[in-house]
Amino acid sequence: MAPEDAPGRRASDRGTYGKLSRERVLVAALGVVDAEGLSALSMRRLGTELGVEAMSLYRYLPGKGALLDGLVEALFQQVEEHLAREAGDVPEGGGAPEAPDVPGTGAPPASRAAPETQAVPQAQPGVPEARPGSEGPGWRAGLQRIAHAVYAVGLRHPEVVPLLATRMLSVPLARRPAAVLRVDENVLRLLHEGGLDTATATAAHRAFTAWLLGYLLVDLRAMVDAPEEPDPAFRLGLHRLPAHDFPRLRESAPSLAGRGGRAELSAGVDALLDRVIRGAAGAR
Repeated sequence: MAPEDAPGRRASDRGTYGKLSRERVLVAALGVVDAEGLSALSMRRLGTELGVEAMSLYRYLPGKGALLDGLVEALFQQVEEHLAREAGDVPEGGGAPEAPDVPGTGAPPASRAAPETQAVPQAQPGVPEARPGSEGPGWRAGLQRIAHAVYAVGLRHPEVVPLLATRMLSVPLARRPAAVLRVDENVLRLLHEGGLDTATATAAHRAFTAWLLGYLLVDLRAMVDAPEEPDPAFRLGLHRLPAHDFPRLRESAPSLAGRGGRAELSAGVDALLDRVIRGAAGAR
């Protein structure tokens, strides 16, 4: 543990913006990461943001790992709020209250923020159901809504998205935040509602999670080499790729630099579910 992240003597937890809480600390942490990137986050940096000594933060988050898990939790709480808001269960701007007037907690700057897509309506917070006019059976529509909610929140907080993969590798299932587990539970519930047995639903859950996370990471991958360059080829740094070694990559780079967006996300989920259904039917 770095010296700046080590707990020490008891310090005041009343900062520039009032008395601390776990929620206030996580809101500030999310703002720091949105604005400056994940590498900028430390207990010292967070203490500075909140106007307290770093050691006072350990009352709410016992270490850097807990802080990173808290960021994942905050993202999935926003997914649930997104679903509830689109269902009309939470007023616009509702959901869990955020600590007011903490610098860096608003929309991330243009240099880091990804454009937000319009959300797909949900029926209940974290428990999507079909609505009249939804395409396909209710369980499929519910999975599409979850996918679009995760995608929309990920685009709002692109610097936090890598944690969705890395923390999954280091945090056992039973120790993951409840907001994360609720999304997993609802995906499995919807798959069972689609008539899948436990083994098939488990395989489908694995495939759905892999597609959603992979799609989000690919859509957010770094492509621009020189942001100040107006010429697309120089902006993407194609002069660094020898034409005789990477002809197809050079040709495709401008298209790869764009995002697949909601349409390709939906098409991928549909293709995945079609394959699951065919496989389940063939096993009967």
